[in-house]
This record gives sequence, C-alpha cells and structure tokens, in this order.
Amino acid sequence: MSWSDGPLLGFDTETTGIDVDHDRIVTAALVRRDGTGTHVRTWLIDPGVEIPEAAAAIHGVTTEHARAHGGAPKPALDEIATVLADAFRQGVPVVAYNAAFDLCLLDAELRRHKLPTLPDRLLGAARPVIDPLVLDRAEDRFRKGKRKLVDLCGFYQVVESGSLHSADVDVVATLDVLERLVGRFPHLADLDLDTLHEYQVTAHQAWAEGFNAWRAEKGLDGPGAEGVWPAREPVGTLW
Repeated sequence: MSWSDGPLLGFDTETTGIDVDHDRIVTAALVRRDGTGTHVRTWLIDPGVEIPEAAAAIHGVTTEHARAHGGAPKPALDEIATVLADAFRQGVPVVAYNAAFDLCLLDAELRRHKLPTLPDRLLGAARPVIDPLVLDRAEDRFRKGKRKLVDLCGFYQVVESGSLHSADVDVVATLDVLERLVGRFPHLADLDLDTLHEYQVTAHQAWAEGFNAWRAEKGLDGPGAEGVWPAREPVGTLW
C-alpha cells in the first residue's frame, strides 16, 4: 500500500500578504482525505491588522468582514497547529502547495502569539510534507509556462467547484493535482515518505539555486528564493 492511498491532510492559508515573517493569516483550511472521503475544516480569523485591499481582492475577505465574523487569532492558530502536529505524529503526510510559505507563516504567527511552533510541539522538524509545486518542478523541469496552482489545475485537468484563492477550495485542488501528478509520475508513489520528503528538500534547493543564478544573470534585485524547504530550522523554542 502506498502513501498515495491516504490518509492525507491538506493545508492552505489566505493571508494579509506574502511576507512570512510579518503578514497574518486571515483564513485557513485543513482537508483530510482518507478511505471515508474528504473532510474539510476551515477558519476565518480577525488578524488584528488591516487587510490590504490588494490581498482582499484576491481572497475576498475585507478588514470589516474579518472583524465582524472572524475569530480571535490565538485560539484559531492553536487549533490549526494542534491538528497539524497530531497528523505529523501519526505519520500522516501534510500536503500543501508552496508549503514553505504556509508552514513558515504559521510558525511566525504561533511565535507572535506566544504559542508553541510546530517544531516545539513535535520536538523536531515538521515532516513528512508533500508539495505538488516542488514535485512538478522536479519531475517536469523543462515544461514552459507558469506554475501557480491555477496553472497546474489547467495542466493536470483539475476542475474545482469553487473559486481558487479560497483556502478550502485551494486545498482540495492541491490534493487533486497531487493525485494527477502521481498518476503521471507513478514512481513517486513507490517512495516511502521519508525518501519522498528528502527528495523534495534536495529538489527545492536545486531549483532555488538555479532560479537565483538566473536572477543574478539578469541583474535582478531582491532576495530571490530561499533554499530551505519546507520550513526554516527552528532558532529556539518557547518552552
């Protein structure tokens, strides 16, 4: 039996922006897919800061809506981290598209609210993680075109019932893309989860080095891509 047969736990967030150290989570979804079906749990959070218009235009949650209907960040973040940590302890892989963004942002949020991070809860790194973006880049390196979730949905012929950029819809789409991706590259299903996780660590680092070299050749400014996946090493714990 392969890990691809489940269970799998999908994870996604919608946020105030793209800075993992300073931006906040506005919505989150955890979707468990196993032999009994697909089970969705969502959170709407009042982040305690203004939600920029550009971010609201993407995910549809305004500052006013979050304040009126969202929950407090601390209990919501603790619930999310508890479910994720429980999955990791049970060996259930967490599936996230561009996982480094969501996992780094979640840990930053947990630290902000003086809650234990995922490494704190696990007494080690959060793993195994499966990231369809990393796998698609590694398995089909030279395919032209963008690789946002919507692009992979088009390439792998995944059609969802809702609009992307809603956390729950994005998670279901991510799980469906992963299923199609493994169908196209079946050797991935034969890997054990530790090997698959390490394969992605190496693949992401190789991609980041190549991407940053390309940026340097073009004379582009900015920090470029981080080489660490799926999350930075913890610099210390709260407890």
